[in-house]
This record gives sequence, structure tokens and C-alpha cells, in this order.
Amino acid sequence: MKRTLRRSTLILLFTIAFIVGIGFFSVELVLGARDWVDQPYNAHISGNGGLEQAGKIMDRNGAPLAETVDGERLYNEDETVRRALLHTVGDNSLNISTAVQSKYRSNLIGYSLIWGLNMPQSLRTSRDITLTVDAPTCAAAYNMLSTGFDEPKRGACVVYNYKTGDVICSVSTPSYDPANPPQIDENNESEYEGVYLDNVMSSALTPGSIFKIVTAAAAIENIPDIYSRSWYCEGTEIIGGHEVHCYNETAHGEIGIKEAMEHSCNIVFAKLAVELGADKMNAQAEKMGINASFKIDDVGTAKGHYQAPGNDENVLGWTGVGQGVGAYEDKVNPMQMAMLCAAVANEGKAVNPTYIQSGTGDVLKDIGITRNQSHDLIDPNTALQLNDILPAYNIGGLTVHAKTGTAEVGDEKRPNAWFVGYSTDSDCPLAFACVVQDAGLGSEYAMPVAEAALETAAQRLRGKM
Repeated sequence: MKRTLRRSTLILLFTIAFIVGIGFFSVELVLGARDWVDQPYNAHISGNGGLEQAGKIMDRNGAPLAETVDGERLYNEDETVRRALLHTVGDNSLNISTAVQSKYRSNLIGYSLIWGLNMPQSLRTSRDITLTVDAPTCAAAYNMLSTGFDEPKRGACVVYNYKTGDVICSVSTPSYDPANPPQIDENNESEYEGVYLDNVMSSALTPGSIFKIVTAAAAIENIPDIYSRSWYCEGTEIIGGHEVHCYNETAHGEIGIKEAMEHSCNIVFAKLAVELGADKMNAQAEKMGINASFKIDDVGTAKGHYQAPGNDENVLGWTGVGQGVGAYEDKVNPMQMAMLCAAVANEGKAVNPTYIQSGTGDVLKDIGITRNQSHDLIDPNTALQLNDILPAYNIGGLTVHAKTGTAEVGDEKRPNAWFVGYSTDSDCPLAFACVVQDAGLGSEYAMPVAEAALETAAQRLRGKM
């Protein structure tokens, strides 16, 4: 009798576990089937049952970026456009996991839980996707990165409308032609190192002097007499027992905070970081999103990293400059920096960027995109004051407030060159971040990339091209 009871109990438990398991599987199938289809490891779906059935991907003006013709996946007719938008659109390999063709494959192919991949054409919805990017603007940035210097450069350039969130330009290098993808092996792997990584979204790099925007914000909020203060810069100074120096040990003389930002004086910003202390510097970096990942459509940005030490004034000073020491652990992400600059321009609010403009069917709902979300990264009054002290430029007919950066990275490499900022023109409210790796001065390498993108974007938005 007892043995029968034990057997009955075991059978009952196994039955309950089986029912629960089937229920869990069914729920996951219903809720997660589309995500499963979109996974890059389902490479077989990109065969006859995948991208050969996929809808169009177009830029903001309707230019085809990818489309299926007679069962063949074709890309834009201009090779420069194809290369420029590789990391945004993707290719047949699905190796770029953050690209539209990888992330939203199920929407493009019209996948259905009921019909699977064999849905009748008459019932397919949400097949075409229109992006916010402008193909000529992306091509202009790519051209500068690939041919504008003595050799092709690795880097990233992003430009987005800080009022609407539309990403106008998103370019990452190195790249390749999705219409003629390379065979990458041991003979050319160094040339294509990192080619599947979208540097706009997924890289974290030493910031250099662009981080002075964060240090300046902390000083504005915590030092009441910041605008009446002045410092004397001799080009080098011992801080925390070791030297801090300006670029080429240039002596700036007696300067205030605005001049210190204009001349990018390391001595002033190192002293400010030490005066503020590690707790306030860390709090400001956290508030401005340096250590955060932001969700852009369905892709998270790489996290930056800032952690000021409380027991080493020299290292603390260098972190206020954006340089750090030793392992160069201070990092920022290009999209993250574009959003921070957007917040300066937009009364402290960074409207969340988006690559997806529209699609056939209810594609925004299907993908789960909510437009016009924003992040409070800066106090409105602080944003206004940062706008006053950031250097001003005229770029392509735009009034731009921006900061250059030249970030040492060690390992006998040349510095990372940065240029980040925003335009104040009401008809072209654009925030941007450009970085060129292993290059040199931000003004010599990153600024020309940004200029190419901004000038083309302004002309396109103003209808002059």
C-alpha cells in the first residue's frame, strides 16, 4: 500500500512538472518566437527562407539600402553608401549582430507564429523598414574616415537630431562592401580586426579632453565662485606628488574657466577635479550617464567607465582631464557622448536616439519602439552655463558648440582623436560625436570627419542638395 502511494505521488509530481514545463515552453514560444528568429545563430534563416523574402530597408528619403529582387538580396547601387551603412543595415552574413537585418529580421521577412516563414505573400505585414539615416551624409563621413587622411582610419561618427531623436548619420570603420563581402582569414585578419563591431554603439574608448565637459559641469554645480576664479598655468605643475602637464607643455598664463575650456588647459581641470574630490566627480559622471548603457531602439550602447580614486590626487587630477593613467580605464561610448551633448543643447534632456523612422504595418509597435523618450542628464541651469563656455565654431553654415579631445591610450599607439558637440540652429538641431582611433589631435582628425557629416546633413535638411 505504501509502495503504491509513493509511486502514485511520484507520477503525480512528474505529471505536474511536465504540465508546468509544457506551459512554460508554450508561453516562451508565444512571447519569444520572434526574438528566436532574429538571433544571428539562426543563420539558415538567411538562406532561401530568410533575407531572400525580406522587405526593403530605405533611408529617410526613400533611397533603397537593401531590397530583394528575384530572390536575391541587393544593396544600394553606390559602393560608398553600402560601406558607410554596413553596420546600420547589415549584410547576409548576420555577423553584425546590432544591424537592422540581424535585430529585426523577423519583421523584414514577415515571420508569423502560426505560418512561420511560409506565410502567404498576401498576409505578410511589417516587411519594409524606413530608417532615419541619410545615405549621402553617412557617405560623406565614411569618405573622410577612409580616404581623407594618409591611410584609412578606424573610428565612428554619429549625428542625430536632439529634438526628434532621428539618427541622421551613423558610420563605423573599418567596413566592407556587403555586396561583395571579403573572405577573412589569417592572411588579412589584421586588416579587418573589429570589422563586425559597430563602434558607434558598441565601443568604449578613452575620452581625453571631451571629458572636461563633465568636470566643468561638476565645477559649475559645486563651486559657487567658479566664474570669478582664475588659475595660472605654466604648462606643467606638480599635483599629488607627480606632474600634470598641458599638451606640449604649453603655458596658458592666467585664465578663467571659459578660457581654460577654450584652450583645453589640463592644469585647470586637474586642479578642479582635486578640489571637487572623488565623490563629487563620481556623482557627476553617474548623473551624466558615463557609466550607463542606453537602449537605442532594441540595442544597448556600450557602457563607459569612470571611477575617480579617493586616495591619489594625481590620478584624480588626470581623470578630471579625461585621461586617467596606467591602464587608461576611463572610457566613453560615441553614442553616449552625442546624447550628453544633446542634453547640453536641450535644457538638460537627451532625447533618446532612434534608427527606425517607420515601416509597413505597425512596425514601431511590433519592434517595441517608443519615440520621444528622454533622459535627464544635466540640470537645465548647468546646461545653459556649459553652452556659454564651450568653444563656438561655424561648420557648414551651422553654429556649433563643441569640444575636441586627444586621448593617450598607451601601447605606443597614437592618440584617439575626438570632436563632440551640437549645433544651435533651430532648423538643424544636431548633436554629434566623432572619434578617430590611433590618429592624433582631435582638431586634425576628428573635426574634419564631423565637418563632412554636419555640412552634408545641413545641406540635405535645408533642401540644398
